[in-house]
Amino acid sequence: MIRVLVAEDSAVTREFLVALLRGAPGFEVVGAARDGAEAVEEAERQRPDVIVMDIHMPRMDGLEATRRIMASVPTPIVLVSATTRDEAALGFDALKAGAVAVSGKPVGPEHPDHEASAADFVKTVRLMSEVKVVRRWPPREPRVAAGGPAAPDRRVRVVAFGASTGGPAALAQILGDLPRDLEAPLLIVQHITPGFASGLAEWLAKETRLRVKLAEPGETVRPGAAYLAPDGVQMGIRPDGRIHLAAGPGGDDLCPSASYLFESVAEAYGRWAMGVLLTGMGGDGAAGLRRLRQAGGVTVAQDEATSVVFGMPSEAVRLAAAEYVMPPDGIARFIRTLGGRREKA
Repeated sequence: MIRVLVAEDSAVTREFLVALLRGAPGFEVVGAARDGAEAVEEAERQRPDVIVMDIHMPRMDGLEATRRIMASVPTPIVLVSATTRDEAALGFDALKAGAVAVSGKPVGPEHPDHEASAADFVKTVRLMSEVKVVRRWPPREPRVAAGGPAAPDRRVRVVAFGASTGGPAALAQILGDLPRDLEAPLLIVQHITPGFASGLAEWLAKETRLRVKLAEPGETVRPGAAYLAPDGVQMGIRPDGRIHLAAGPGGDDLCPSASYLFESVAEAYGRWAMGVLLTGMGGDGAAGLRRLRQAGGVTVAQDEATSVVFGMPSEAVRLAAAEYVMPPDGIARFIRTLGGRREKA
């Protein structure tokens, strides 16, 4: 049985979430907290397999509760949030603090999308209960990147990222270490609950000196800007540097798909491109990264020690798709070296 703790200040919503989980096979709800402070206490007392946590709660919000739980009794935490700007920002801050996923709140039985919404919520909680989390200590002085392997002696014209579970925090760290005058544009596919992509773009923009935005069809990529794939479309790039967005599933029936992006970059830029596959569940991105390596591009996978879930990077290693394996600070150093700097006017 998967032992779940639910933390939600609204009594109606709390009872609704508890009922959904109790009605699903394989779940046992071991506690229902009314705020973040109670969630911390119950997490220490019950030691659940996974925690479902609201963002805005009295006494202690979901962000602070996540920080305390990850420092004392590390547990997979699924944040339930509305897609409003403020809630999305807090949710991504909590992911950076160690939570493993952010999910929209399932809609009630009177809504036509109730069954699909409830099924997605239960599936997310079930999958995230399997994630092996580690203790997160309070922030200290930043770690200086080690020397690492030597970078290739050429510049790249574009850098493409694929990420899933744990990706927002890894992306924030990498992008936050990049200079404002980086020459290479960045393309990002991040698997995330529908409705949160625009919030992620806004949050990442605050975590970095780069411009971060949702990609638009046909726009020309600019130096030092990061383009995030929108919900429900595949993102690629043409040789002339223009983004193309297409409907339909990609690798593993995912949309957007990291493999779709990597394959597009391989075709358009070949050896003048860099592909980075970050933490995530499943295998999306590995086949596309292999295609990019075969085209002569520089390919990198995040290492196991820093990955929340080593699934996607592990598959890239298994397929010999990743030429380099390194932590986020090493990846940022590689991009700084290979991405170039714009000349000042």
